Amino acid sequence: MKTESNKAVTWYILLVLAISFALAGTYKILFPENEKSYFIVLGIVYMFMPLLSAFIVDKLIMKRKNLKSWAMNFNPNKWFLAAWPAVVAFAFFAMAVNTFWPGISFSPTMEGFWNTLAEQLSPEQLEMQKAKTEMIPLPYWLVAIIQGLIAGLTINAVAGFGEESGWRGFMVKEYRNLKFWDAALRIGIVWGIWHAPMILMGHNYPEHNLIGVGMMTVWCILLSPVFLYVRLKSKSVIAASIMHGTLNASAGIPIMYLLGGNDLTIGLTGFSGFISLLIVIGLIILYDLKFAKKPITNTILAESLD
Repeated sequence: MKTESNKAVTWYILLVLAISFALAGTYKILFPENEKSYFIVLGIVYMFMPLLSAFIVDKLIMKRKNLKSWAMNFNPNKWFLAAWPAVVAFAFFAMAVNTFWPGISFSPTMEGFWNTLAEQLSPEQLEMQKAKTEMIPLPYWLVAIIQGLIAGLTINAVAGFGEESGWRGFMVKEYRNLKFWDAALRIGIVWGIWHAPMILMGHNYPEHNLIGVGMMTVWCILLSPVFLYVRLKSKSVIAASIMHGTLNASAGIPIMYLLGGNDLTIGLTGFSGFISLLIVIGLIILYDLKFAKKPITNTILAESLD
């Protein structure tokens, strides 16, 4: 069984990287100018490559009969809350941590956000956008929360499933005999490297593409145990998909209300975001070892999957 899992996960890693990198390379050849709307479409399609790769390995290479071990469980439990509204709360927590970073401050008027838009829009378009924002009857941060929660539970969760079926579905199944931290590290490394083409084309770190590849890999390594913990506790890759979708939907909130910094220091994927994740990991360890009825961070995955 261990040999079969080693073979399956090796095939998966090679395949998901090959297919994804080939997709990104083809896009770059066809659209060298990297037009924004096309790039968004690429990003959505790119997120489904882990799902496609896992399906090919399971059904065509390993010739398995079903996908039940992917844990596509739709029965909600309390851990679905950690995968949904708690993620939005994390975005605001990261924003608070950001304000302690030198040169970064809280801007209730969204000055930093408007300054960024000023570089992308004409003065007329910028004023029109500000006018639309002022017409909203609710505070913009509340609108952002509502939008993030809705998107995280719906369309973003679908796109999130495109990734999570691979990272927290297929790979968790194949790494069932590894200890929690070992599995989290391995998944995080592959997850981070997989982002490389998108980062090099300007995603997340448009000012520092090359450094951004390393930054994103570190981000995924730090985020991996958080996602894995929720995946195991909820016993569902669907919870991980909702978590992924909500994180993507709420990631822009800290940036809107912060002034200063750059793409290496500001937001969830900046250095301050790393610090926020380390604090969350510490809280997870404390909860798991001191308060959880069945600790899982000191065991192999199989004990949580069975």
